[in-house]
Amino acid sequence: MAAAFTADGLLDLLGAPAYAALARSESVPALRATRGGSPLETLVRLFLLQRPVEYGQASAALPADDCLAEGWLLRDGGEVRAAVDVRPYGGPEGEDWWIVSDLGCAVGGAGGASAAAGRSAGEDRAALVLGVGGASTLSLIHITVRTPVGRALDLGTGSGLQALHAARHATRVTATDVNPRALGFARLTLALSGAHEADLREGSLYEPVAGEEPYDLIVSNPPFVISPGARLTYRDGGMAGDDLCRTLVRQSADHLADGGHCQLLANWEHREGEDWRDRVRAWVPPGCDAWIVQREVQDVTQYAELWLRDAGDHRAGSETYAARYDAWLEEFEARGTTSVGFGWITVRKSGAARPSVIAEEWPHPVEQPLGQTVLDHFALQDFLRRTDDAALLAARFRLADDVVQEQVGLPGAEDPEHVVLRQNRGMRRATKVDTVGAGFAGVCDGTLSAGRILDAIAQLVGEDPVLLRDRTPEAVRLLVEQGFLVPVE
Repeated sequence: MAAAFTADGLLDLLGAPAYAALARSESVPALRATRGGSPLETLVRLFLLQRPVEYGQASAALPADDCLAEGWLLRDGGEVRAAVDVRPYGGPEGEDWWIVSDLGCAVGGAGGASAAAGRSAGEDRAALVLGVGGASTLSLIHITVRTPVGRALDLGTGSGLQALHAARHATRVTATDVNPRALGFARLTLALSGAHEADLREGSLYEPVAGEEPYDLIVSNPPFVISPGARLTYRDGGMAGDDLCRTLVRQSADHLADGGHCQLLANWEHREGEDWRDRVRAWVPPGCDAWIVQREVQDVTQYAELWLRDAGDHRAGSETYAARYDAWLEEFEARGTTSVGFGWITVRKSGAARPSVIAEEWPHPVEQPLGQTVLDHFALQDFLRRTDDAALLAARFRLADDVVQEQVGLPGAEDPEHVVLRQNRGMRRATKVDTVGAGFAGVCDGTLSAGRILDAIAQLVGEDPVLLRDRTPEAVRLLVEQGFLVPVE
């Protein structure tokens, strides 16, 4: 854009401190940096800070009359104000994109989603369309597999952010939403950002694509909030408990091509007397592998408070707030729900008779993006599934490039208390290994088979090589599964 209304342009104008403050929904530093009246400053005040500007200033920055006619701007005497949030967004290869959403419904919005949700009783809060939010930007976008595909489906597209990313590597993108306003915003997002046109369809879950050719990739940042009702379309799925996320996962195989991936964010219930891993693993359809990663857990009071504030209920008066809070807790108590987990689910349609379905808790920092890590995870599962212990010992491995070894012990001690292998990239896992495991991993450079390495270690430590071969495959499998060792094939 001529006014440099881009992510880089904003950083240059505002400076790093004000830019970072805006991402925290703090507007004062940005207001101070946009007092000059230039076209870029005018656009920042209009769309990011949501302040009225004089009509003449707006006309100098953009075609104001056209924007008024199309509803992007509203006029009030000699001033105009934004009717939508138009936010610069930097693509993964430095592209200049723009995300269109409702006012206040993006990271850095003047008041955040809760302010937008509670603006006035006369507005349809249920139909709000969110923009660039933390969950979609930092999680789903970065775990999505980005290999070139023929057909991609963005289920519950909202402002079109996931569809925009998918358009970079998919020949055809279909985007659906139950909210017709969201489809309008998604169309604007794609058009402004120069993406090829998507097939936009209205409807719930998989209904808009029922009976059609399957997809190579399905992505969804669905309305996963577990709430006692369906007040807000952008977050409340209208199904009991976590049934919406369960349905998305369970029905994914019907809409995936062979080898295709379905990736979504989800909430799931932790119930009394049940292991959450067993509950969510049971969602996975037959013939599909899955990797389920729980990133966060909140008890039911924390969870209710978070989403009550998101809806602006804390501004509704103490009695109304207390009644709605009580309704959330009543719902959780009736369902035996003690806490709620949040995380990622990736399903791959492998057709395997013995699918790999792994559910794990990983609240630790990771290195984004993780799309390649997801691909590697399933490739390693394929290797382990087709490789028995004899073939495992005949295989050759190399230590992954990002792995380092740490030895922990008292200063001056002859031997360490334990040895840790640590990944510096991807999931950034760490695992304890014994002396044999550390020695084995250190020698793996792809030249010798696992069996020959174990024979050499057995001779070095004075152990029976047959017994060492018998007891080691399980440990090797774990190191392969977690990405510390890479098969050389």
